[in-house]
Amino acid sequence: MFQILLVGALLGLVHWLLYRRLGVATGLGRAARRALAVLLVILWIPPVVAVGAGNVYSPEPVRPIVWWGEVWFAVIFYLLIGLLVLGVVLAVARLLRFQHRRGLTQVASAVLVVASLGTVAYGVTEASDLRVVETELSFADLPRSVDGLRVAVVADIHVGAARGAGFTQRVVELVNAQQPDVIVLPGDLLDGAVAHVGPDIDPLAGLRAKYGKFVVAGNHEGYVDRPDNWLDYYDTLGLTTLRNSHVPLTVGDGAIDIAGVYDFDATDPAPDVDAALAGQQPGRFTVLIAHQPLQGTGASERGVDLQLSGHTHGGQMWPLMYPVGWINGTVAGASRIGDMQMYTTRGVGAWGPPVRVGAPPDITVVTLRAG
Repeated sequence: MFQILLVGALLGLVHWLLYRRLGVATGLGRAARRALAVLLVILWIPPVVAVGAGNVYSPEPVRPIVWWGEVWFAVIFYLLIGLLVLGVVLAVARLLRFQHRRGLTQVASAVLVVASLGTVAYGVTEASDLRVVETELSFADLPRSVDGLRVAVVADIHVGAARGAGFTQRVVELVNAQQPDVIVLPGDLLDGAVAHVGPDIDPLAGLRAKYGKFVVAGNHEGYVDRPDNWLDYYDTLGLTTLRNSHVPLTVGDGAIDIAGVYDFDATDPAPDVDAALAGQQPGRFTVLIAHQPLQGTGASERGVDLQLSGHTHGGQMWPLMYPVGWINGTVAGASRIGDMQMYTTRGVGAWGPPVRVGAPPDITVVTLRAG
């Protein structure tokens, strides 16, 4: 409850700032300012409702309100970026003693509002346009019988607040249409508590793969409940949970290991690559599922051949891909750490706002090649 009150107060300050910059500074008349004030008060309500959705209470009865609240968060994000730029422009205009600063403020503010709304509208459309990305990765040590194995990587579904079981069902149908041999889910499948949003992920029980479906916990599995609470729930959906452990996968007359660890930031339990690889047959080709790309350094040092990750969302909303890439060492796609190859999917869902700008969602199908 404290979190809701705190965010509500901060949002109140932000909406007051928007009123001052878009209403007062532009010289709107009294009636127009009053209308803007009423509109901003109304717009303040949905994001406050969204703050506790899935964590404090079930979002199901109020999901349309939560959806609008999350989308408004995205609009605010772009409005604030625009206001920073506008502030710099007006400061320069003042230094240059530009005579028509009020007119400049009015025109720039109108452009800012239209651009922010247009960008988010595009981002909502982009986030709902689910797609499949196909890629091939070659390995000298891959058993010949495993050549051509198709692995669907499905990360960051993030249902539970703005999106529910209907979105999960769309993901399941798209994944099954690819007829993958293996499905891996590198975490962050939901936002919220098992008690409030568990049913939103239930359609994952319908995933189909020839050799198995493997899942690890991401950072969001541990924000409200313990990661193992969610992993226990995933067990009931027919998924194989990897908890600092590995499972041998026999394909023809060859075999590989599918290993998985807890999230990079987890402490209860913490990620442990050594434990995940304990008891391995020496020299066995290993695929590690780890939520964050940052876990690649430790995996590479321990001889893992391929790490599959998510977490970054490809930045999700421009210009966030730039700090995301700096923090994680990669934004999306194939990369290499030492002798280990790594693939980071942009993920299929969205955290917070169901909006993606410059980072379209994807389900990645990685085909393993020997050679």
